[in-house]
Amino acid sequence: MSEGLAATVFRDVAAEVEIPPEGTLSRVLYKDDRIRVVVFAFDAGQELTAHTAPVAAVIEVVSGRLRLSLGDESHEAAPGSWVHMEPDLTHSVRALEPSVMLLTMLRGG
Repeated sequence: MSEGLAATVFRDVAAEVEIPPEGTLSRVLYKDDRIRVVVFAFDAGQELTAHTAPVAAVIEVVSGRLRLSLGDESHEAAPGSWVHMEPDLTHSVRALEPSVMLLTMLRGG
């Protein structure tokens, strides 16, 4: 990571975490008063169970494949997939293979 006066740069987001064997890892990459960016690393079969968040959020798949449950819908997501979720949407994430994703939480304003 490098920081300048007006920019924070991660040249390789996937390199910021190591996928733990039979586990899940999360690390906050950036936060300010408007956004919080968290990178998640999942081994195959690991998941975040169904939950909601009080703020809007964006999921971006960096590597691997994920099964996303978004309300009543289910989607398979691969690198390049981008998902916006409104506040209070029930959602879950399950890794179909070792995977890395970015979660950006968007505070109002």
